[in-house]
Order: sequence, then structure tokens, then C-alpha cells
Amino acid sequence: MSTFPTSSVQEARAALAARLRELRLDAGITGKQLAGRCGWSVAKSSRIENAVTAPSDADIRTWCAACGCDGQADDLIAANRQADSMYVQWKRLQRTGMKQLAETSAKLYDRTRLFRVYASHVIPGYLQTPGYAGALMSTIAGFRGTPDDVSEAVEVRMRRARVIQEGDHRFATLVEEDVLHHRVGDGEVMAGQLGHLIACMGLPSMSLGIIPAASARDQVMWPLEQFTVFDDARIHVELLAAKVTVTAPGELDLYLRAFARMTELAVYGPEARALILKAIEALH
Repeated sequence: MSTFPTSSVQEARAALAARLRELRLDAGITGKQLAGRCGWSVAKSSRIENAVTAPSDADIRTWCAACGCDGQADDLIAANRQADSMYVQWKRLQRTGMKQLAETSAKLYDRTRLFRVYASHVIPGYLQTPGYAGALMSTIAGFRGTPDDVSEAVEVRMRRARVIQEGDHRFATLVEEDVLHHRVGDGEVMAGQLGHLIACMGLPSMSLGIIPAASARDQVMWPLEQFTVFDDARIHVELLAAKVTVTAPGELDLYLRAFARMTELAVYGPEARALILKAIEALH
């Protein structure tokens, strides 16, 4: 699993660097002269201008002042922060615990009409039972060393999950068969979670496909990182170290094409139910 930012982040940082370079060129000064005016090394100017190092807010203000363009600093800082928000470490997102992170995504869930979710390692949040969510969050909190507010975070997640039964929302969900056998919590928790999946298959808003572990993938698609598509405008990709937000049209299209190919591998209805029942039986 990759832990590097996607090209959306790189493109945003490159665009900001290009704008800073244009300011310097329009001011008619060299990189060395810019560094002198800013009071830092030529190497730092070069790293910023070539998108090797992301500038701080103060760096951008200093750069703009050196180029006589103070009025552009606020817009450039906003662009820099937007690029920074595309790749956010979980440690930063969860520094105060998991409850706040769950709450911040609630509005996004409420306004999204079509969810496309590919689950490669855990059951998607809106399909989790309280027992499964609690066991999963406890493991994550312990691994990442974040504050333990699991009980409160589970409550928020359960409230957020009401979108599968309320409002005008549709869910196209693809789950790898291996996820059904990856034990989170004890056998009772897993049995309850798998039973809940079967129950959710009957919801009018839900399309649930299971991708068999034995699927022939060489001509279609290999397992990917877990991701959620919100309508056709935004994608959250879950990496080990961070959450990546994808908004670039080209990359959105790439994930949507991957999702479409994954649907060719999935089974639905009775066949999907049989795979879930097989996983329940394996618990005993």
C-alpha cells in the first residue's frame, strides 16, 4: 500500500510553485536576489520554486513582499492550504481523538447523493455495527497513540450511518471477500457485523457487491487502497499514514474507471449472501 500523496496533491503544489516563480520573474529579480531580500538561502528559494518544499504562510508573505506583490499573498496562502488539505496525516486528523473527525464528515455525508465505496480491508463505516466500529477504533487509537474517545466516536458514526436509511442517498458498495474474514473484535462481534451486512442488502438505497477472493483479476483490476467517491466531485483515499482527498478531474476519472471495473468482478444478491454466510460459518 502506497503512503505517498497522489498526483492531485503534487499538481496543486506545482501550480502554487509556478505562481510564485511568475511573481519573481515579473518582478525582474533572480533567485539569488529574491533569497537576499527574503533573508534566507538560495537553496530554500529553489526548493520552494520547484515544489520540493511546501512554503509556510510566512514564507509566502515574505516572497510576495520581496516581489512587490503583497496584495496576492492571501490568495496564494489559501491555495497553499488547499493543497495541504489534500494530504493530511491521520495523526494530525486524530490529534484530539476520533469523535471530532467523525463529526466533521457528517455534513459531507448529508449532502452527498451517490456514494461509491470500495472496501479492501475493513467494512465501510456506514455499514458497521457499534461492536465492530468500537473494536476497530480501539485498535486504531492504540496503534496511532491518539486520545481514546472511542465510545463517543462510535456514537457519532452510528448517527452518521443513518444516511443509508434516511434522505435521498444511494450507495454502490464493493467489498473484497477477504474483508469478511478479517476478524475485527471477537467472534460474536464479527457474526453480528456479517449478519448486519446481510440485513443491509435489502435496503432500497443499497447495492452491495462482494468481490470473490478467487476472481481472475489480470484483465480487470487488482486490489486497491480503500476509497470513497462522494457524488462525482470528491474522493477520499485511505492510506496507512494519511487521508488523501482527490478532486482533480483526471484523477477522479481514474478512480471512477477503476470502480467500474471492480463492479465487473463483484457478485450480488444470492451469490453475495452466500459468501457472507460462508464467512459466518468460518467463525465457528
